[in-house]
Amino acid sequence: MTISVTDIFSIGIGPSSSHTVGPMRAAKSFINSLTAIPHRVQAELRGSLAATGRGHATDRAVILGLVGWDPLDVPLDAEPRADQPIPTKGSATGPDREIHYELRFINEPLPQHPNAVVFSAWDAEGECLANGIEYFSVGGGFILTREELDKELETDNEVPAGMAAADGQSEVPYPFRTGAELLRMCEESGREIWELVEANEKALHKDNGGLDSVNNHLTTVWDVMRSCVTEGIATQGHLPGGLHVPRRAHRVYEQLLDAVDDTSHGFSAMEWVNLYALAVNEQNAAGGRVITAPTNGACGIIPAVLHYARDFQANFTRESARRYLLTAGAIGMIIKQNASISGAEVGCQGEVGSASAMAAAGMAQLLGCTPAQIENAAEIALEHNLGLTCDPVGGLVQIPCIERNAIGGVKAINAARLAKIGEGTHHVTLDNAINTMAETGRDMLSKYKETSIGGLAKTLGFTVSQVEC
Repeated sequence: MTISVTDIFSIGIGPSSSHTVGPMRAAKSFINSLTAIPHRVQAELRGSLAATGRGHATDRAVILGLVGWDPLDVPLDAEPRADQPIPTKGSATGPDREIHYELRFINEPLPQHPNAVVFSAWDAEGECLANGIEYFSVGGGFILTREELDKELETDNEVPAGMAAADGQSEVPYPFRTGAELLRMCEESGREIWELVEANEKALHKDNGGLDSVNNHLTTVWDVMRSCVTEGIATQGHLPGGLHVPRRAHRVYEQLLDAVDDTSHGFSAMEWVNLYALAVNEQNAAGGRVITAPTNGACGIIPAVLHYARDFQANFTRESARRYLLTAGAIGMIIKQNASISGAEVGCQGEVGSASAMAAAGMAQLLGCTPAQIENAAEIALEHNLGLTCDPVGGLVQIPCIERNAIGGVKAINAARLAKIGEGTHHVTLDNAINTMAETGRDMLSKYKETSIGGLAKTLGFTVSQVEC
């Protein structure tokens, strides 16, 4: 199946797309796959889902999915609540059913992927309904069964994954897997990147509302992004989890409004970008509803840059936002198919690096750049995030994640402006940067990939058990 922009930008809850949104979807999918509603379910969290599962609310997400909730519509105050300790054994009630559950945390990952959850289920008489059913949360809220993951790994080096239908005919008019293919199609068709993506989306959704449904989704995405900023700015206090990290967006907003004299030395726009990113990521860290863009851990970058375009670029409209998201989505599709957007797979270069590259491409489009310059902008942003580790302190998506989004947003804007003053020709291509990210991720020690046992997480000395208190 071809990746859609509606998949790249999905609506979920914080604090993590791979550890919260994905496991919730997996739990609900597992229940829906059974021939009967189970009485008891065991969920075994493996690898990174176990190592940082408490801080990333994986335990809560799995329970919510088991009782019938979806990331799109789950109430933010649904039981079990995010601010309450969650026992490893108990019962929960949701919109569809009551489930008795048991959670097991096993740090050793399955060989196929570092993010796995294994389900087993029994009926009220103790009859086994399913045993050892594996799901993998592969980043950005995407989930795969064991069979789907095996098939994806088998076809990884063949034709662009999902870009060809079973009968050999392309299911989209402009199938691309790499940056080079995308640029070639732009040159041959005379279309811009967002126009190619738009044509593909129209074909993909021809039986499900067509382009209107896609545009409605993108409108909702922009609305949710703006709500995140507004609510993030309005909310004060400390973030949950035990680190006692203060929310800063409200204070930064007041400082910007109260500034009588310009003490920013010409960097006023950058300070607003910082504010927007802080606001969104503080909402995410608190378990609020956000847009996976392309992940929750990096969800502040794309909206921060889009808000920058709204406030500091002339002639900004909803159509501008739509073209920005379509262009950014193209870059996200390429990265996901050739590397990863999962911090547990390749470190934070796959999350903040990918989001920064996507935002840079979207910003370059709004600056009137050519497709070659847009590809260059994405490459610059990604290249200068290579090697970035994922080391959340105490297993929480707070330190260094929130500030890292602010830096990633500013970096994206700078990358777009650097590309704008160039001609689109450069030694390092986007494909080069993506392949390097994939190789770097493979070489990176697992302790630097969303386990909270290396990097800043180790240096600061906060264990997961300490921050749960």
